Amino acid sequence: ISAPTIQSAITGGSGVITGNYTSESAQELALLLRSGALPAPLNILEERTVGAGLGADSIEAGIFASVIGFIGVVVFLLLAYGLFGLFTTITVFLNLFLMLGALSLIGATLTLPGIAGIILTIGMAVDANVLIFERMREEVKNGRSIKDAIETGFTFAWGTIIDSNLTTLIASAVLFYFGSGPVRGFAVTLAVGIVTSLFTSVTVTRLIITAWFNRFKPKALPI
Repeated sequence: ISAPTIQSAITGGSGVITGNYTSESAQELALLLRSGALPAPLNILEERTVGAGLGADSIEAGIFASVIGFIGVVVFLLLAYGLFGLFTTITVFLNLFLMLGALSLIGATLTLPGIAGIILTIGMAVDANVLIFERMREEVKNGRSIKDAIETGFTFAWGTIIDSNLTTLIASAVLFYFGSGPVRGFAVTLAVGIVTSLFTSVTVTRLIITAWFNRFKPKALPI
């Protein structure tokens, strides 16, 4: 209600609260002080006791599920794209390393929504590589050389990848601005993951494939 400062000893059993009060605000404060605690009972609708280990167990379960899902993604990439799937796996590992490093630098705490954000950005990184590889396949089927197919695959897929990631980045910014707690944690993880996945999916993957092509001069595209 009010937080007055005692400036002198109270000897008569009463004191005066001074300040920049109007007549209305002074009467309102006096009414509140005379009223005391207002009767406002609380009705308990539900009561739960949550153990301290529940959060840790949930995070461990989330990490375990993430590892299983990641292994499934790696198997799919290797079966569907062969050597290029291996290249993608390398960049996904690098993306995960960069993401966790960035989150550690900003002091982010690993939570279940954060794990969800990590999984989502890994999926987006894989999706970006799939777009590139499928474009390469189409170019080879159209009779273009391996070198031209690689260049065209990265060039034409770049616009689609940027659009999708930029849209998700805007959504994460909105979630961070209007959300709180776990929602903000998810938004931060998602935004950091988008930046790192763009770097690894396009730049690093392109460097690896270009170095492979210049070294081995393949006659066919191994996807």
